[in-house]
Amino acid sequence: MNINGNSLPDDRLPIVEVSNVRKSYMLGDMEVPVLSNISLKIEKGEFLAIVGPSGSGKSTLMNLIGCLDRPTEGQVFINGRDLHGMSDEELARLRGLEIGFVFQTFNLVPRLTALENVLLPTFANSRGIDPQKRAKELLSLMGLQDRMHHRPGELSGGQSQRVSIARALINDPSILLADEPTGNLDSKTGFEILRIFMDLNKEGRTVVIVTHDPEIAKFADRVVLVKDGVIRYN
Repeated sequence: MNINGNSLPDDRLPIVEVSNVRKSYMLGDMEVPVLSNISLKIEKGEFLAIVGPSGSGKSTLMNLIGCLDRPTEGQVFINGRDLHGMSDEELARLRGLEIGFVFQTFNLVPRLTALENVLLPTFANSRGIDPQKRAKELLSLMGLQDRMHHRPGELSGGQSQRVSIARALINDPSILLADEPTGNLDSKTGFEILRIFMDLNKEGRTVVIVTHDPEIAKFADRVVLVKDGVIRYN
């Protein structure tokens, strides 16, 4: 499965670096800590699984890596770029071009077709490719060439997640982040989706999966356990 719109770098320099990061939220007048002094490096082309119980901070860590949130303290680097001091607009552009997201609940727009859902990220950011052509190619590679004009309500869970993956890849990001991507699927379909991520990783794309399922995590190159807001091993 070759779905690269552009060639990916094959060196092993860190593509993500999280350095001494602390994250907390304010609940009224009370500060609630979520992450405490987290440091982590992710290599280009790595398949990393972030595991941990509910409420451990693993999804918060993914949101920081994905430029969806900012740390309270510490630094996050994406492709060597320090995110500290970036404007919301700069973060949005970096996120739109360098990071693809896949979610447990698919996050498809119900009134749009599969093709239209895949095209959504290109409206804000684009690498100058023909978006219609690439979207159709991606859906065909996902085995959905006969479902392009179907809406999410007409698709199975596995088909919906394939649309979500195609959408995540439309701008040819260097990093693919997936938050419990098999959580709403039966075991057979879940493994088929996992196989797609494994194939993408074999092509050189960096894949980070957040999961509570050890059966999913065992396919990763490396597993990081987040518990009580700290990394227990990595």
